[in-house]
Amino acid sequence: MQENYLAKWLNDELSEEELAEFKKSGEYASYMRIVQTSKNMVAPEFNVNQAWDSLKTAQSAPETKVLPLNPFKPFLRVAAVIAVLIIGAYFYLGSSDETFTAQLAERTALELPDASAVILNSGTTLSFSKKNWSDNRNVELKGEAFFKVAKGKRFTVSTDIGTVAVLGTQFNVKSRKNFFEVTCYEGLVSVNFNDNEHKLPAGHSFTVLNGEIQSNQDINISISTPSWTRNESTFKSVPLHYVFSELERQFDIEVMIENIDTEILFTGTFNNTDINLALESISTPSQIRYKLETDKVLFYARNTP
Repeated sequence: MQENYLAKWLNDELSEEELAEFKKSGEYASYMRIVQTSKNMVAPEFNVNQAWDSLKTAQSAPETKVLPLNPFKPFLRVAAVIAVLIIGAYFYLGSSDETFTAQLAERTALELPDASAVILNSGTTLSFSKKNWSDNRNVELKGEAFFKVAKGKRFTVSTDIGTVAVLGTQFNVKSRKNFFEVTCYEGLVSVNFNDNEHKLPAGHSFTVLNGEIQSNQDINISISTPSWTRNESTFKSVPLHYVFSELERQFDIEVMIENIDTEILFTGTFNNTDINLALESISTPSQIRYKLETDKVLFYARNTP
């Protein structure tokens, strides 16, 4: 269809040939409906005199002042909402915990608000509140961490098993399932277990196994950090299943056992970076065998068929 057919059609200027071609187009039916509808439309009557009289009456009438009952009410509502949000945000953000986690096969080093330094061992979570930190230096620990605490007010480490308190020192805290151990490398550490306080000087450790206090152990304080910070996991007379659990954390691997008494005590060290060396360090003194796959290892007794 030619572009000017519509205009010519509206002006009744189409030839018979052009009109026949226009009627074949898809738009013709729509245009016809519009034309038919418009023919039935009637414009409303407009009384000029009446409109003019109404306008003059409105202009001559005394102005009516409309005073809102409370012009500031909407503003006050908004202000109240903002105030509630600000106060809520202050208390929420001020009291919310900071949480840090060392994933499996990883370690995380962090600095606390007072410049105290902490290293988290694999599979460990530490949290604390930044609000009033200078007056309440307290952290919640699940796992194992080495602390270098800056001098200041009382510093506490809370765990599910016991609480450790110092003023400024270097120490290691390990709190795993049914196992709690605190080792002091510098200064003096106070350990609270079952509402009893135990003083721990440098070069000593305090161990709780299955709810029972073990004999305190001396450590070599010429080495100022725990072995795990040097990529080694060290154990002294602990059940074998704790060793397996630590192996899982350090290498993010699944440990399976077959025909092994996991309550037998283990003393030794394994490397945290070489899985094969670690497996040999565990299996040889324990007189067990192992089979390593991609993401799991099976420990089994030597006489297992």
